[in-house]
Amino acid sequence: MQRLTAWLAAAALCCTTSACRPDPEVPAPPSPPVADDFAYAEVGIVDLQASMARGETSSHALVEAYLARIIALDRNGPKLNAVIELNPLARREASALDAERAAGRLRGPLHGIPVLIKDNIDATPMVTSAGSLALAGFRPGSDAFLVKRLREAGAVILGKTNLSEWANFRSTRSTSGWSSIGGQTRNPYALDRSPCGSSSGTAVAVAANLAVVGVGTETDGSILCPAAMNGLVGLKPTVGLVSRDGIVPISSSQDTAGPMTRSVEDAALLLAAIAGRDPEDPVTADNSVLSTFDFAEQLRRGDLRGVRIGLLRDRLSISPEVAEATERAIGAMRDAGAIVVDTRIPTQGQWDDDELEVLLTEFRPGLERYLQRSQAPVRTLDALMEYNRLHASQVMPLFGQELFEQASRREGLASPAYIAARMRARRAAGAEGIDAALRSGPFDVLVAPTTGVAWLIDPTQGDRFPGEGYGAAAVAGYPALTVPMGHSNGLPLGLVFMGPAWSEARLLRIGYAYEQLTQARQPPTFRASAGAPTGGAGRHAAH
Repeated sequence: MQRLTAWLAAAALCCTTSACRPDPEVPAPPSPPVADDFAYAEVGIVDLQASMARGETSSHALVEAYLARIIALDRNGPKLNAVIELNPLARREASALDAERAAGRLRGPLHGIPVLIKDNIDATPMVTSAGSLALAGFRPGSDAFLVKRLREAGAVILGKTNLSEWANFRSTRSTSGWSSIGGQTRNPYALDRSPCGSSSGTAVAVAANLAVVGVGTETDGSILCPAAMNGLVGLKPTVGLVSRDGIVPISSSQDTAGPMTRSVEDAALLLAAIAGRDPEDPVTADNSVLSTFDFAEQLRRGDLRGVRIGLLRDRLSISPEVAEATERAIGAMRDAGAIVVDTRIPTQGQWDDDELEVLLTEFRPGLERYLQRSQAPVRTLDALMEYNRLHASQVMPLFGQELFEQASRREGLASPAYIAARMRARRAAGAEGIDAALRSGPFDVLVAPTTGVAWLIDPTQGDRFPGEGYGAAAVAGYPALTVPMGHSNGLPLGLVFMGPAWSEARLLRIGYAYEQLTQARQPPTFRASAGAPTGGAGRHAAH
């Protein structure tokens, strides 16, 4: 206990001490044997609630167990580098929730459940760094809206997770999972492979059972890609279902937070807790799904019989092993009664240039609004770029800030070029993209491989992104759900389910039926290496 307490205190200060700055070199560490006898390994929310109800465990006991496991696997052992900071009040909060339970007050399914959140989401009293040394001592004075909802639901915020610095929107050749605060997060299935980004730490932590569930954020792929490459369920909600208040932004058009979990059921329970209308994020006013919607209840309402699925076969070209795994997944769904027909998104890729223009234009005003409202130590993009230049050896030892520089030159949200690009991108991905593909069946859902096999971490060349099946959903602002579908050489692969706006319940229902049919998730083995490298042509990975 004394060692754990001392380490917790040190971790809470890590973001403000030079000793915690990571070595820019990221060689693969040796992989010591991991005796995985963790009492709560792979246990989900419902079973933990049942154990607490029977008095077999408590929220305080869960917090202690997960803290000890973080020490064993994240700082010692395989050194996953998934957790940046721990909540110094976690034990106290857990004990208070145990007292409420003893008094007969239960807040809901998340009562007493330890949750990790990405370090671009405000949660007092912890730092919000976005992975950057420029915000190393920045402690916002209030919680993000979704964190308030989590706490109201009874969750214990266990700590903050590492991420690709500035959510992978700093450089055109970044290394996913690396930040100047947290160093290189490592894939627990093979420590020399990328965890993908930018919600790398959340994905790795949940996959390695460092918390029950986690929250990530996505602009384009930053929930789905790391979830798929770390054997998780990841849900990117419709933009507007979950408030972005108190989250370091990239794009007002595409940003959203969402669940990263080991099961579809846990994703549904976590989504119900964080979804809701927020006056500080006006886009949530368009939310057509009630904030009290019981997403988990929907899981029990059906199976795959008669479900019409549109297979985006052109996405199978990511790699032969991905194509083979997808065909097996489709075969299993057909055997279970689903109707699967090949289809395509007619506008595939036509939004790429416009999407980049939208992100570059929206980044500066959104970021500066957040920094100024939060009274951060740097308040403008220009000041941030200057900080990076002055501290280049620590902040930019591996890659630069080309995207920051491009964003600094954009004319602003009133620019006719930006307005036209935003309209074209949303139309191409949405009405003329996903919506058109769904109508062509008609289909209940579209499916594709989420992405390819995790590539080797390469701090010199950056990411070797293999491609994806989720891009249209990101640009359209539509929901997408990735579910584990198998492995290639022990590295996880995911299957993505996409639908129209506000179709989360449908995606969860179909994804749950598929998950229960295949049971494809396997816990990580913490190998040092998976062998021969794989990867694509160096496209930028997920934001």
